[in-house]
Amino acid sequence: MKRIFLFLLCLYSLQNFSQTKRINILSAEISTVDEDKFPGATILIGNVKIAHEGATLDCKRALLYKERNEFQAVGEVVVEQGDSIIQYSDFANYYGNTKIAKSWGNVEVVDKDMKLSTDTLYFHRKEQFLYYPTKGVIRDTKNTLTSNTGTYFLNEKKFSAKSEVTVVNPDNKLESDHLDYYTNTNLAYIYGPSTVTNLKDSTRIYAERGFFDTNTDISYFVQNAKLYLKEKTIQADSLYYDKRKGFASANHKIKVVDTLQNLIIKGNYAEVFELKDSLFIVDKPVAISVMDKDSMYVHGDTILVTGEPEKRIVRTFHNVKIFKSNLQGKCDSIHTSQVTGLTRMFNSPVLWSGKNQITGDSIQFLSNKETNKLDSLFVYNDAFMIQKDSIDPTNFNQIKGRNMYGKFKNNDLSLMLIKGNAESLYYNRNEESLKLETITKEIASDIEFTLENNEIIQTKYFKKTEGKTFPPSEFPEEEKKFKGFIWREDEQPKTMEDIFIKDNKKPVLKKSKKVNKDVQKAKMDFNKETIKKEKNKPREGFGLKRE
Repeated sequence: MKRIFLFLLCLYSLQNFSQTKRINILSAEISTVDEDKFPGATILIGNVKIAHEGATLDCKRALLYKERNEFQAVGEVVVEQGDSIIQYSDFANYYGNTKIAKSWGNVEVVDKDMKLSTDTLYFHRKEQFLYYPTKGVIRDTKNTLTSNTGTYFLNEKKFSAKSEVTVVNPDNKLESDHLDYYTNTNLAYIYGPSTVTNLKDSTRIYAERGFFDTNTDISYFVQNAKLYLKEKTIQADSLYYDKRKGFASANHKIKVVDTLQNLIIKGNYAEVFELKDSLFIVDKPVAISVMDKDSMYVHGDTILVTGEPEKRIVRTFHNVKIFKSNLQGKCDSIHTSQVTGLTRMFNSPVLWSGKNQITGDSIQFLSNKETNKLDSLFVYNDAFMIQKDSIDPTNFNQIKGRNMYGKFKNNDLSLMLIKGNAESLYYNRNEESLKLETITKEIASDIEFTLENNEIIQTKYFKKTEGKTFPPSEFPEEEKKFKGFIWREDEQPKTMEDIFIKDNKKPVLKKSKKVNKDVQKAKMDFNKETIKKEKNKPREGFGLKRE
């Protein structure tokens, strides 16, 4: 008896369970059958309405297959699921056992946050998502989203859209291969090649993974990010951009390309102030000026670029080193004006041109603004040029004076003029045997040198006062080096990579009122531009993890 009772109880429960899954007819004007045309189907005509587990379907005509628990609807089909969504279409098939509805023909889905239009739609009621395999258009209060395929998750209010995806509003257009878009927050998360274009000024951002807030125009990208601003392109491993504030910050493997000025800047952390057209970069920053396939590299602790392209100024602060194949340099800070083409080096500056070491209180060189080639050199106060003897490393050719002026030809020094209190010391060797024959010391008001391949080939003395040539054995040992002689070869960057090496020895800084004023002004400008740094730092997160 107990076994029979349990069997009947299970059978009753199974019948009840089965009944709860059955499609129920709520209304129809005509109900008939036609086994020849529609075997196993009940034909429903006029104001048809069915119900199934919390959802209702209205249409003009329908076929109900009770055994298969399926329903085929034709004409003005309306599907409602509580107060969450309403769906309209020309045709629909509903499968009660799987709770899947397929709709096609002018499909529209409406909820409180969005409206979806497409040609074909699958509604998975059990998992609560909609899928459209053909082109779909989604409109909400902020944006219009278009994609070739997509899935809408009802509980999360999220569209996962793929293939030729666009999100458009009056301010921006986002194009992507794959993104997730939330209709209740208007946030987009991208997972493939994507571009955000500002429709008002055509600035663009490209990335392959990241986040974009269509409400605030704030984006944060973490893979192959590139920001295109007028004549500048900024790329980095990660990029934060607030379009409305005109502020961007970039991290790791940064590359800034200024196409107008042929300037490239690299580093590992940067901040960009779009409205002021300025850039601040630290952590191994280097500015690269492209010059006829022989670029000039300038490195320091900090690089600051300010001003519009025609009035741009580049400042590099602290531990500055310069490398070019035929010109290297070192100083504490450097200032370059795109308006004048003038570059000024401050605080114990030194230049190496070929075999020549050039020092002074202040060193400046002028570039041609059109060709970007080096044009002129200016050395002010205590100008000193030293060249190590080609055979004996203990001997040095030396030129000294108040100021020094030079001219470049094809980026090589071709002419040097020493103005005021000029002195020179030369070790003269036989051209064939290279044997040291004489040592010449000259003193004049001015001295002019002609150079070829960085070697002095001609010397002119103006208002000569005294000079003497000595046999090597008779030259006084104490006169082998002029006053103020310092040989700084160990500080010279011999390769581009050497500019990143920190020297243990700090340079002796000479006091100069003019130099100090220029440096002080540069530092004041630097502080003004970077005072927002802490305030505007991006906050990590936005639902993403750095890869």
